[in-house]
Amino acid sequence: MTSQLIARAKKVAFQGEPGAFANLAAREALAHTQAIPKPTFEDAIAAVRDGETDLAIIPVENSLYGRIADIHHLLPDAGLYIVGEHFLRIHMQLLGMKGASAAGLKTVLSQGPALGQCRKIIRELKLTPQHWHDTAGSARHVAEMKDPSLAAIASSLAAEFYGLDVLRANVEDEPHNMTRFLIMAHEPDDAPSGDGPVITTFVFRVRNVPAALYKALGGFATNGVNMTKLESYQLGGSFNATQFYADIEGHPEERNVRLALEELQFFCSKLTVLGVYPAHPFRSEMPAI
Repeated sequence: MTSQLIARAKKVAFQGEPGAFANLAAREALAHTQAIPKPTFEDAIAAVRDGETDLAIIPVENSLYGRIADIHHLLPDAGLYIVGEHFLRIHMQLLGMKGASAAGLKTVLSQGPALGQCRKIIRELKLTPQHWHDTAGSARHVAEMKDPSLAAIASSLAAEFYGLDVLRANVEDEPHNMTRFLIMAHEPDDAPSGDGPVITTFVFRVRNVPAALYKALGGFATNGVNMTKLESYQLGGSFNATQFYADIEGHPEERNVRLALEELQFFCSKLTVLGVYPAHPFRSEMPAI
């Protein structure tokens, strides 16, 4: 189930340099579009807001590393809407110069989340990790430096772009390494009710009264609505102002979801729906815990 807005899109912005994992996600989820690299998440979001691209594809969480913290702060004020999601299987490659060997490596560069997903290989080879702004950017830097003791952790696509060898393949710590991306647009394009599984994403702030969060979330339990994600973070550096980000299964037009959201709103000082969009097929394949 693909929205008409996504089907008509011609350009999609992603954070990173060519060969980044977000570039791969764009190729998989939006193969009909031209992928436009942007240096930061803010720039990728601004590209949609300013009309340079039709969509942005943004990572929000990884099964090993956890949430991508910056995104939850950006989404509420981005002025964009979630119109889809995509789950990308992440295969990390240890990349080096042509002819280099893994035994001769001393330093490895990559983005923080990528380094955090590959701790075993870093310990095994006794490498010194260095944070880089982007996985593909670290691969480009290794290619430019021409130093056989220097490596990058990035995608196989980055190896192709920058002419590097894969010194060790699939070096992620766990086989279930998966990153979830959100597809965002300037206008809402809510999925219709009753046309397959739907995810509704929203942010909210609870009123400053005792047990407000407990009472606010009670409606989801009593109405049988499954909440698949709940994240909290502080606003404006204050320990008294907390905002919550949530995903639920179901459409706001469904009676049980509508009743749960109404009960939530009674205890909220602010509630903003960011998107109502088709659930990615991977959700049905997730193992039960």
